[in-house]
Amino acid sequence: MDTPRWRPPALLAKAALAALLALALVFPEWDRFADKAMDVRAFTYPGAVMVVALIWLLRGRGRGTPFPWDIDLLVTAPFLIDVAGNAADLYDTVEGFDDFCHYANWALLGAAAGIALHRWASLKPWAIAVSCAGMGAIAAILWEFFEYWVFILDTPETVTIYRDTIGDLMLGLAGATTAGLAAAAVAVRSRPRVRRNAPDRRPASTVAGLDRAARP
Repeated sequence: MDTPRWRPPALLAKAALAALLALALVFPEWDRFADKAMDVRAFTYPGAVMVVALIWLLRGRGRGTPFPWDIDLLVTAPFLIDVAGNAADLYDTVEGFDDFCHYANWALLGAAAGIALHRWASLKPWAIAVSCAGMGAIAAILWEFFEYWVFILDTPETVTIYRDTIGDLMLGLAGATTAGLAAAAVAVRSRPRVRRNAPDRRPASTVAGLDRAARP
C-alpha cells in the first residue's frame, strides 16, 4: 500500500482548487463565473475535499493507519474538474463537457469508495460493486438536489432542466457502476489463491504420528 507517492498530486490538486475558487470570488463578473453559484462552491467545496482527512483523523490516525493519499486525490479531483471547467469556460464552449463530468466525476468518487472498501472492509467483490454503485447513486441524487436548490428554483426552463437532471442521474450512476465493477475486478485478482488437491508436504514422521493418533 504505497500511498505516500500520491501525496504531491493530492496536495497540488487542493492548492489548484483553492486558487481557482479564489479567482472566482475575485472576478465574479466574468461570464464563466456569473450565475454559476461560485460563492456557494467556495463555501462547500473545501469542506467536501477534507472529508477523507477528517475521517482519518477521527478513526485512522489513532490506529496507526497511513493517510490514504490515493483516496484523497480521487475525492478531490471531481471538485477540481468542476471548478476548472468553469474557469476555462468549458461548460459553455465544449458540447458534451457537462455529460463527461457527470460520468467521469462519479467514476472517480466511485473508485475512491471502491479502494476504501477493498482496503478496509471485508466485502466480497460483488458487494464492493453494489456498494460503489449505491453510494454513487446517492451522491448523484444529492448533487441534483444541490443544483435544484442553487439554480433551478429561479428559472422557468422546467422541461429541459428535467430532462437534463434525468440524464445527469443516469450518467452519475453509470460512472459509479463502472468504478464499482473495476474495484470488484481488482478485488477478485488480489484474492489469495487456494491450491486444491495440493500434496501433503509435511514430514513423513509427522504424518505417521497423526495417523497413529487418529486410530482407535
